[in-house]
Amino acid sequence: MNNPKTTLNVQSETGKLEAVLLHYPGAEVENMTPKNAQRALYSDILNLSIAQNEYQQLYGVLSKHAKVFEIRKLLTEFLKDTVQKEVLLRKICNTENVMHYFDYLMQLTEKELTRVLIEGLPAKIDTLTEYLKDDFYALLPLYNFYFTRDACVTIGNNLLVCNMANKVRVRESSIVEAIFSNNNLFETSIINANNFVSDVHSPINIEGGDVLIVNKDILLIGSGSRTSSWAIDNLIANLCNTETQRKHIIVQQLPHSPESFIHLDMVFTLLDNNTAMVYKPLILENNPYKTVHIQIDNGKVSKISTVANIPTILKKLGIGIETIICGGKADEWDQEREQWHSGANFLSIAPGKVMSYARNIHTLEELNKNGYEITSAWDVINDKYDVNSSDKCVITIDGSELPRGGGGARCMTMPLRRKD
Repeated sequence: MNNPKTTLNVQSETGKLEAVLLHYPGAEVENMTPKNAQRALYSDILNLSIAQNEYQQLYGVLSKHAKVFEIRKLLTEFLKDTVQKEVLLRKICNTENVMHYFDYLMQLTEKELTRVLIEGLPAKIDTLTEYLKDDFYALLPLYNFYFTRDACVTIGNNLLVCNMANKVRVRESSIVEAIFSNNNLFETSIINANNFVSDVHSPINIEGGDVLIVNKDILLIGSGSRTSSWAIDNLIANLCNTETQRKHIIVQQLPHSPESFIHLDMVFTLLDNNTAMVYKPLILENNPYKTVHIQIDNGKVSKISTVANIPTILKKLGIGIETIICGGKADEWDQEREQWHSGANFLSIAPGKVMSYARNIHTLEELNKNGYEITSAWDVINDKYDVNSSDKCVITIDGSELPRGGGGARCMTMPLRRKD
């Protein structure tokens, strides 16, 4: 008997998590040297065994509370279809200018090809051109794929396939688009940002870390180094063209540096229906970065205006948000240090029940002052702590290695379905 399809449905950031897309980090995160770590979008190289132990804590908690789909398994299953395999490989080889490897890749088994597409394909040095490239890989490893939030994002019943800002991540969106377009496991309508159009010189990049869903009528979107205004305009047109009721898009401009500000969810995440974790200097204090409210009526933009900040406009729209300060209220240095290590990046598995790194002690103390019990992922996994027995809790995972990749619990998870 066939399993019923999972209908994608995410109408909020905090509804009880029912299904999630993950990628267990493998050899790809270690297939780099300090010399090329920056190209891989890392601030430092990782110790894989420690990173996997930390990730196992995230995976273990989520597998107890939601249905987990793994990219590696989905891709292997997808590649069993020779026709689909050929289409995907032609696209990848054309995009990454390696068509001379196409025949070799087509001969690989689905399991070996999955490994190569994720962990990288060493170059065959048989020409002067290849030799002079001075690059070990023909297909670069997908160093960042364990941050599954970025390549695609569920918005309502739609799957937005993202147009990644960096060349090293383009294959991620090609893989997820192929999986969800040709898989009998999922029911969804796909919006492919790679098909967005703009002025020929304008970037149309968008990544999932910049998209937060307040409810079915309100979206928060960050605009910075990874998501452009042209992409947001295209997304609005695609999402709202058939809608008759009023919609609200709140856009937060982000600094292009430092790299810890790459996405909106690095400075603002929702913990429950009326509480948010915020990086105070950017979200609550005066700064050069605008917060813009876009109102949509009958599928058309009817008004665009600058507002004070995200909590203020949400309150005007009927959603009072209590803010909790990343790094605590006392020390700006603590705020800056903990934001750097994803201290504002929280994943909600149910309203008021969230996951984060254990290293951000001042942030955790601030949450504890606001009524959140602090527990470890291992205690949840080993049934020493019952998440359902608490109104509000933070489940902590160790974070010495994973944060070096530049993201936290929300970055590493792509919800496919939440309870309304």
